[in-house]
Amino acid sequence: MSEKIRVLFLCTGNSCRSQMAEAFLRTYAGQFFDVYSAGLEAKGINPLTIQVMNEIGVDISGQTSKGVKVYLGKVLFKYLITVCDEAEKNCPSVWPGVNVRMHWSFEDPAKYEGSDEEKLAKFRQVRDQIQAKIRTWLVEQNLELTTP
Repeated sequence: MSEKIRVLFLCTGNSCRSQMAEAFLRTYAGQFFDVYSAGLEAKGINPLTIQVMNEIGVDISGQTSKGVKVYLGKVLFKYLITVCDEAEKNCPSVWPGVNVRMHWSFEDPAKYEGSDEEKLAKFRQVRDQIQAKIRTWLVEQNLELTTP
């Protein structure tokens, strides 16, 4: 069996978007990819991230928030995918071993201001956008998806 392709999702705090992307790619195509996520600075996983992922049957309680320095120069990735504009702007421009660098822009649900229910709705909206993007990208890669 060939070695799995390493993918790193990068965000600012590794608390929401990159955590969701990591979980979706691992869920749908973990047989093809070793999936990681990190933030420019680790902030801890937002509890609403865990909640909205649990709502759709994806348990991320075992994932941890990590800073980019955990991987930079230590792990080789084929794909580096930034999932927020801030990370895209501030990510190290040279990343040894990265073959493909992509940017998928998603709004930061943790910065949304509103009632508790409105914040939860924003987390769900961003979750659904990330899920759709992962599924579309996998279809573009001609990979068969595993359903959770």
